[in-house]
Amino acid sequence: GVLHEDLRLLLDTALPPKRKKVVLGVGDAKMGAAVLEELGVQCQTGGVVAELMRGIRLHFPALVRGLTAQSAAKAQLGLGHSYSRAKVKFNVHRVDNMIIQSISLLDQLDKDINTFSMRVRSWYGYHFPELIKIVPENSMYCRVAKFIGNRRELSEESLEGLEEIVMDSAKAQAILEASRSSMGMDISPLDLINIESFSRRVISLSEYRKGLQEYLCSKMSQVAPSLSALIGEVVGARLISHAGSLTNLAKYPASTVQILGAEKALFRALKTRGNTPKYGLIFHSTFIGRAATKNKGRISRYLANKCTIASRIDCFSEVPTSVFGDKLREQVEERLAFYETGEPPRKNLEVMKEAVVE
Repeated sequence: GVLHEDLRLLLDTALPPKRKKVVLGVGDAKMGAAVLEELGVQCQTGGVVAELMRGIRLHFPALVRGLTAQSAAKAQLGLGHSYSRAKVKFNVHRVDNMIIQSISLLDQLDKDINTFSMRVRSWYGYHFPELIKIVPENSMYCRVAKFIGNRRELSEESLEGLEEIVMDSAKAQAILEASRSSMGMDISPLDLINIESFSRRVISLSEYRKGLQEYLCSKMSQVAPSLSALIGEVVGARLISHAGSLTNLAKYPASTVQILGAEKALFRALKTRGNTPKYGLIFHSTFIGRAATKNKGRISRYLANKCTIASRIDCFSEVPTSVFGDKLREQVEERLAFYETGEPPRKNLEVMKEAVVE
């Protein structure tokens, strides 16, 4: 607790000069410690103090002259608003709540785009079933389906436009040849209009997703540059989102960060007395995939340790920088090389000294 100037003035005015025998009842233990440190007044917290405060709160209108129930309700409402406003403004320069919303929306968009693309493939596949094998990628399929429209109208003149979409002349030629010998059914103009309209929506969603990912990367470089440099913007954003905030993530120990996102597997393993999971969300980083099977658990522990350091640097440093994140990433790379070749990595103290100098 921090002793406010108004509270200090009140206590100086109300308490006698000789304060050694004075015992002050305080509802919050942290505030009592602050009063003891600042003013040297002994404070007591406990059941008796709580009962006294409850009685004062109950009979407060009778103890204070001119105070009505209506004015007391207004004062309580104002206090509630001030407290909530302070809680909201607590983390103004760390807009990690924007990161949480962005990564959640990004995950939702991925699911929606995949579902809608499969709907377009299923819908347009009645008319041109061979296109699915030639263009397997969802977003590109929607663009090609929108460009072709009625396959019977596809001609040599359309090859240039197809090449711009698929970025492959051989694939564009294969689409043209498949359209001439397709086994698909004929389609009415009204059906085609609806398919093209839906394809346009899916394409616009895909373009918005790209813009959202760029926005997320820029936000992560501002809020958590070290974590982004170490593990990547998307995985770092998922860690922040799962923890609830960058501050919460910074408070977690490395063992918690390691299995963050694998809570169900952890509790199932504890219940059945099986093997606990080695990694959670950090599995999506490139380091886990590059490690050998026998070293995946070791590198996940090491990576979680470095993620904890990076998140604490980002959270509590006044000027966030990616220098520490780059150095931590070098350490993880050296650790991977150590597991493969046996070459000893640099010590953490040496690396951090280099980062401070830079």
